[in-house]
Amino acid sequence: MLGVVGALLSMPWIAQAQDWPARPIRVIVPNPAGGTADILPRMLSEALAQRLAQPVVVENRPGAAGNIGAEFVYNAEPDGYIWLAAPPPSLTVNPSLYPKLNHDPSKFAPITVIATVPNALFVHPSLPVNTLQEFLAYVKANPDKLSYASQGNGSTAHLTAELFKLKTGFKIQHVPYKGDAPAVADLLAGHVQVMFGNVAAGMGHVRNGKLRVLAVTSPKRLPAYPALPALDESVPGVVAVTWFGMVAPPRTPVAITRKVSQTVSDILKTPEMARKFSEAGADPVGNTPEEMEKWMREDAERWRSVIRAASIKID
Repeated sequence: MLGVVGALLSMPWIAQAQDWPARPIRVIVPNPAGGTADILPRMLSEALAQRLAQPVVVENRPGAAGNIGAEFVYNAEPDGYIWLAAPPPSLTVNPSLYPKLNHDPSKFAPITVIATVPNALFVHPSLPVNTLQEFLAYVKANPDKLSYASQGNGSTAHLTAELFKLKTGFKIQHVPYKGDAPAVADLLAGHVQVMFGNVAAGMGHVRNGKLRVLAVTSPKRLPAYPALPALDESVPGVVAVTWFGMVAPPRTPVAITRKVSQTVSDILKTPEMARKFSEAGADPVGNTPEEMEKWMREDAERWRSVIRAASIKID
């Protein structure tokens, strides 16, 4: 027995867990720079560095719907010095979307859900609709004549639209893009007519008349926009909120993940960080590793059902 304990303590990431952190930390973002998935970890990094007394460096490793960055972290040493900060595709969606992955996202060591971001149904002004009810009637009367944009296969925008199609039986064509910026650009240009996008990011375009917003996909109406209906009011079951979580390689010591979780939670409760997240359209969460594990499990099952029902596949 003593030999087993000695062997375990000889592993550097276990032996050093008590003294962690002793060197800089890397946060891998499996998405391009500039989007919400990149902005939120960068907001946290400076505050984390101050709290942990070590540099916290954010590094983008995009590609393959988040699989490249996720696999990189998955195979890293579980020593607490590398984390993955990502939206759902990398953490809960891709196992149901891809026939084969070189890693198992369910085995990541959960740290915390950083934040959620409410989404909304946006349409181009060229559509002859001004309300959600008018939109539903128009789509029903014009099958396959509209197209919707997403940030890519497996993104929240993609799955939300497919969930909407499953619940209504309506037909709308999917046009995937490589990221949020090109998807929004084509929506603004009228090349696509519909998108389930970030509320905060899209409302500026609504105010200047370049887009219309018809509903939110949060469970209830948003306090900031009380006149805007929740899509669930007219199409029950269409509820989807983008979230961003932080995980570590499998077998990362629980003592470390709990410390990081508590540190992030404390940071998110500060007025300054709450203000920054609000300006980015995000609602801070900061839950425990155990709560995040349950969150991921339920999210994976939710989207697995949609992917199977809609027969969504990626080669």
